[in-house]
Amino acid sequence: MTAAKAMIGVIEDDPALQELLVEELEAEGYKVTAWGSIEAFKKSVTPLDLVISDIRLPGLSGLSLLESLKNEENSPALLLITAFGTVDQAVDALKQGADDFLTKPLDVEHLLLSVKRILEHRSLQRELKRYRQQQKGPGGLVGQSPSMRKLYDQIERIAPADGSVLITGESGTGKELVAKALHQLSDRAEQSFQAVNCAGIPAELMESEFFGHTAGAFTGAQKKRQGLLKQADGGTLLLDEIGEMPMALQAKLLRVLQEGTIRAVGSDEEETVNVRILAATHQNLEQQVEDGRFRQDLFYRLETFSLRVPPLRERGEDIERLANFFLQQLQKNSDKPVRSISPAALEQLYCYRFPGNVRELQNAIERAFTFSRDDKIAVEDLPQRILDSEHEPDVDYGTEWPTLDEYQNQYIRKVLTHAEGNKSKAAEILGVTRRTLYRWLEQHGE
Repeated sequence: MTAAKAMIGVIEDDPALQELLVEELEAEGYKVTAWGSIEAFKKSVTPLDLVISDIRLPGLSGLSLLESLKNEENSPALLLITAFGTVDQAVDALKQGADDFLTKPLDVEHLLLSVKRILEHRSLQRELKRYRQQQKGPGGLVGQSPSMRKLYDQIERIAPADGSVLITGESGTGKELVAKALHQLSDRAEQSFQAVNCAGIPAELMESEFFGHTAGAFTGAQKKRQGLLKQADGGTLLLDEIGEMPMALQAKLLRVLQEGTIRAVGSDEEETVNVRILAATHQNLEQQVEDGRFRQDLFYRLETFSLRVPPLRERGEDIERLANFFLQQLQKNSDKPVRSISPAALEQLYCYRFPGNVRELQNAIERAFTFSRDDKIAVEDLPQRILDSEHEPDVDYGTEWPTLDEYQNQYIRKVLTHAEGNKSKAAEILGVTRRTLYRWLEQHGE
């Protein structure tokens, strides 16, 4: 944290000492606001990084300030000034959470060193918190919204089990990443992870692809080939777009799940395999069962456990985190000076519903990064369809209604973006206290 950006509050009832503190701190480049009492300070909404307060003050004492700051979210650091007779109190204050104390008469050089140390330490704490918040979830998943934290919890619970898992979710939500997370957190993590898109294999080749074949089993089969089930033996096999699997092959897959054996095309011998089957789909398999296009017994077998990956519109507060993550990935392989996303561009992203989900957001950031001519991604760098979303409603009442909590999350995030991260300004717009806003941010991992 640089001096030019640090905001410091001074609470001192001695006018001469207050003036001295303000002058010395401002000379170092800090932005300083001063009050003569704790009561006056509490009426202010000025955002601060550090408060310097005398212990002995008219009315409430500096020690009472420590107690109130401890109960606030994202509270500023506290440096206490004490006379010789209250040193014991100051030491107790350190044990209770104060950052430092200085004795009168003040040594200005000592004061400035203490201020610098406290601010640097606080900056490191905030960076660490930001780093932890930006950490990917299991399997490379990114996000800290309530729906994603719920998903992480489910993954961690299901992964150690060995039953099949049905992963549902719209296209582009990251179902394969969920499957990888299940594999990585399981006892099979050191073994093979195989993934196949059932929609990408011609029906006539699908049995051979899954079960393998012997040499001469059919025209063109010149040598023996292991199928995916054998390749994944001991590990995990993800069957993506399982709804596209032909009925005949569904029966063979059910036998694998029930008996743990396979028979290669053209072979009379059965082989034992130990493979965990994960299936993913964006389709409604229950409806396909009713329509006679998917076996009911296979559906129930696959749904030993089930996971739903939420669409991006249900995790709007993750948009900024995801966008910055994709930007960081692009920076690794480019010399372009693009380092951030402008608040206006972020606000435009929040206005868009992303029918293509996380994959669409990733493509949008890649496009914006390519077209950007500045050190920030600007609104005009975004794809036209996102620019055209300005007048689209946040809620598509013809498809799915958000919960009140989801709608509130989206609104608060937009206000914060509009306020360029200034929480005091955002709280004022929202009509709530700073403490209420901080509490909301803490609850949602901010």
